[in-house]
Amino acid sequence: MTPQEIVARMMDRDAFSRWLGIRVDAVEEGSCTLSMTVRADMLNGFDIAHGAITYAIADSALAFASNSRGRRAVSIETAINHLEPLHEGDRITAVAREDAVRDKLGCYSIDVRLGERLVARFKGTVYRTAQAWEA
Repeated sequence: MTPQEIVARMMDRDAFSRWLGIRVDAVEEGSCTLSMTVRADMLNGFDIAHGAITYAIADSALAFASNSRGRRAVSIETAINHLEPLHEGDRITAVAREDAVRDKLGCYSIDVRLGERLVARFKGTVYRTAQAWEA
């Protein structure tokens, strides 16, 4: 399967990413770009986007990028730095890049941006199973 076919299949089964309104803008082996708009029902008590929103788009980017190589991969460790608040109507983009990939592990960095401004930085490590994505 191509990286695009794998991510399309994952999105078909990913109700949460669809609920978020995530759009897949680009995908290649080891990388992907996603975008979404912050909605009113994503705000916390401070009237800014809940931290889970930037975490969620970055986590989806990690999943899609790490699975795009054709083997099923699952996260085993993640961390995020929230750098700036987001507000209703903000359109954000998450860009995942592969820092290192080995037989069993992969390491990824995901930048979440509002336009040119970096609003969150996410790092993730995945376990690469032996199970291939099959058509």
